[in-house]
Amino acid sequence: MNFRDLGLTAPILKALTQEGYTEPTPIQRKAIPPALAGRDVLGCAQTGTGKTCAFATPILQRLSKAAPRPRVIRALILTPTRELAIQIQDSFVSYGRNLPLRSAVIFGGVGQQPQVDAVRKGLDILVATPGRLLDLHGQGLIDLSHIEIFVLDEADRMLDMGFIHDVRRVLKLLPEKKQTLFFSATMPPEVMGLVNGLLHDYARVAVDPVSSPVEVIRQSLYYVDKANKTKLLAYLMEERKITSALVFSRTKHGANRIAQDLVKRGISAAAIHGNKSQTARVQALRDFKAGRVRVLAATDIAARGIDIDQLPFVFNYNLPDVPETYVHRIGRTGRAGREGEAVSFCQFDEQDELRAIEKLLGKPIPVVEGHPFPMENFDPPQKDKHGRPVNAEDAEARAAAKERRRQRDAENKAKAGERKKAAAQAVAAPVQAVPAEEADPSKKKKRRRRKGGAPDAPAVEVIAPAGEEPLVLRDKPVGRGVRQGRIQDTLPDDPSVPVTDFYKPSPLDSDVIMDATARLLAPRRPALRPQAQARPQPKSQPKKQENAETPKPARQKPRRQGKKQGAPARPVKEPVLPPSLAEKKKRRRDDRPRPIEAPLRSDRQKDSTQHKSLMRPYYLHDGD
Repeated sequence: MNFRDLGLTAPILKALTQEGYTEPTPIQRKAIPPALAGRDVLGCAQTGTGKTCAFATPILQRLSKAAPRPRVIRALILTPTRELAIQIQDSFVSYGRNLPLRSAVIFGGVGQQPQVDAVRKGLDILVATPGRLLDLHGQGLIDLSHIEIFVLDEADRMLDMGFIHDVRRVLKLLPEKKQTLFFSATMPPEVMGLVNGLLHDYARVAVDPVSSPVEVIRQSLYYVDKANKTKLLAYLMEERKITSALVFSRTKHGANRIAQDLVKRGISAAAIHGNKSQTARVQALRDFKAGRVRVLAATDIAARGIDIDQLPFVFNYNLPDVPETYVHRIGRTGRAGREGEAVSFCQFDEQDELRAIEKLLGKPIPVVEGHPFPMENFDPPQKDKHGRPVNAEDAEARAAAKERRRQRDAENKAKAGERKKAAAQAVAAPVQAVPAEEADPSKKKKRRRRKGGAPDAPAVEVIAPAGEEPLVLRDKPVGRGVRQGRIQDTLPDDPSVPVTDFYKPSPLDSDVIMDATARLLAPRRPALRPQAQARPQPKSQPKKQENAETPKPARQKPRRQGKKQGAPARPVKEPVLPPSLAEKKKRRRDDRPRPIEAPLRSDRQKDSTQHKSLMRPYYLHDGD
């Protein structure tokens, strides 16, 4: 059976031929016919069996029959990871190169504006991850009301990564009537619950893999010390003339170090891990697929979801802690029935991980001996204070992270010191004001004459001794102190004129003080205000005649009476004290005559003549 027997049209068959596809895989033979008929499909297949082509080609053929104007999103493919979304989008571009359909991919971790622009231009097919899709829909930038075909890929991974709730939210945004294509490697109860509520009259397609990765992939093991792993990797790359290899590291720091060491040895390499930006990860993956990079060093984030055609070698630079991760790693090669080889490096403190992997595989991994970097370090692994073994890679990664933090803190401290020093220099430096017309002649403004201010003063020529040029002072407006001008206006132009303190403001330049001084020194007529009436004296007890013979009556204490409920409290009589010396002085001041010109003010409002000052003795009154 070939693809023509499946009912695909000529443009799609031509694109598949250009991609090198000759015969369909089992999942493609079983899933494409019911999908072309418009039925729901439940596909259970492992990665690497060709399921992307199984749902992409029916979608392209069905949507190419009628294209609405304007374009609306009619097909949605939901994937768990960014890398898988990019791969599916590339497949749609390849299979639909001869069709007038437009597709795009959206995912998180990058700026949304380019993705929004692609959506606004009009799309037929959208490949998305759940988080970014819900984000853009919440902003009103994506319309999902015209979806005709919905594909949920890697449903079991959606469950493992905690995206099942986001998937349910996406399903509520889709129309009821649609075709659903559901693919998953395993069918746990949670996934089956989702299937029962989503699919109707579906065709179940269960395809076992052609062979398990353990059987189809050649495996080998090299015992080597940690310090010689990079040397052994470079040696194998050159000896076997490997053009493309995926190297798995335990830590992000290790992936960066592997790529850097290989580049120093003349082998093109790049790193991909969680700390890399999405743009850097996509670029590294594209360079690796295009052959511009020979080695791609990755952490376990790339163990699942990366589909690289004809990847011949996978290296386990560090053995994983979880045995199942080893199977996922080596599964990146030998895809779709092709051959592949997995090479693993094992140092002395990784014996426990090796035994767990071999127990899962059910057989030992063949050991390669006679290589130029045999294991020589047989020291037992170090243990922490709790007696647990310390992995050398983890300890190195923690030390590198600590060193990076120290360097970053030192750089931030140095930058803060430079900023502080620059600020101190700016404060200590003299401020030189530059007029706006001198800084920018186009911004020359006419000088406005201030209200009540003096006109501009002409240039003044100072007579100089014979044989010398006369000194011409600047043409500046005549102002009253520094309040109406700048300090620089009062400085001399000629450097021969000494700079003195004459530019400092004088206290006598203030309008308030000048006006008060003028009022004090101006002659005043001796007209007086009528005498103020004597204030009533506070009641005081009559003085008793002091008689030595009359004894002083004893002081009687008031009796304490119980408080009756509802009885008014007796007013307490406060003792009346004789007038104090301050009150007598105040009375004398109030009795003094005041000039008629002085406005009547309250005791709280006083002008400058009523305050104690040095001018007080010069204020003359009649009768003084």
